[in-house]
Amino acid sequence: MPESTATELIVPSTGGARLHTEIFGPEEAPTVVLAHGWTCNRTFWYPVMRQLVPDYRVVLYDQRGHGRTPATPGAHGTEALTDDLLAVLDATLKPGQRVLIAGHSMGAMTIVAAADRPAFRDRVVAAVLCSTGTDRLAGESTALPLRPGSLRKQGSRVFLTTKVTYGPVTPISKAVIRYITMGRGATAEQRTEVARMVAAAPRKPRAEWGGVLYELNISDNLARLDIPVTIVHGTADRLTPIVHAHRMASRLPKLNEFAELPGIGHMTPIEAPDKVTEIIRGLAKENL
Repeated sequence: MPESTATELIVPSTGGARLHTEIFGPEEAPTVVLAHGWTCNRTFWYPVMRQLVPDYRVVLYDQRGHGRTPATPGAHGTEALTDDLLAVLDATLKPGQRVLIAGHSMGAMTIVAAADRPAFRDRVVAAVLCSTGTDRLAGESTALPLRPGSLRKQGSRVFLTTKVTYGPVTPISKAVIRYITMGRGATAEQRTEVARMVAAAPRKPRAEWGGVLYELNISDNLARLDIPVTIVHGTADRLTPIVHAHRMASRLPKLNEFAELPGIGHMTPIEAPDKVTEIIRGLAKENL
């Protein structure tokens, strides 16, 4: 489906946030909400969205400080992530309507962070967590070729919070971003798409959100995510290595499936859109 067919709206949220939101597909179809991760934007999910439509109504939104949603300096954190997700649900759903949510990386952290909110439990019937973690992100990341320990953790802090530009997009920057974020099998088109997206992320909000990720610990909320959950994780993920997925799987009350994708890196919905779409469709068919 052409992206020009989207219904666009601006959803107000806490701290003055104004979330750029897009809706695709038939108004009366079951609804799937897709939440993107750090340094990305709503277009990250387009390869999956195109396959879900027209059988599903698909809602995408830009997290604050990403894509077409302006930054809200000082108003970042897991509470803000939760506030924004619930604001999008409230603005795009009819009374009593329930949805499936899939999130990637920080978008999946948003789902976990929201698990203790009554409004989330009233609206969401199932979730897909792609390439994510809930704690120890800096210490366990292997994106930087450093030995485990304080040096790796401090190196990860610098990587997450730096305001140095990630652009322009050059063969060297594409190679670095591919190494950090994607598996060896990523196509040239996929590598270029991700490099452009990451380079376009505004530096100041990127650094502020990076600080949130460095300090993140929402693991206790996993026990509150009392809905069917499928975990999707690439075995070549360096940003959130698969140890995170195993740890989450052991703590989720209703783990539906643990889908390991061999050779796939951190960008699962872009690297393996067919498989991610198949997983979302399966969970939606069972629960929506």
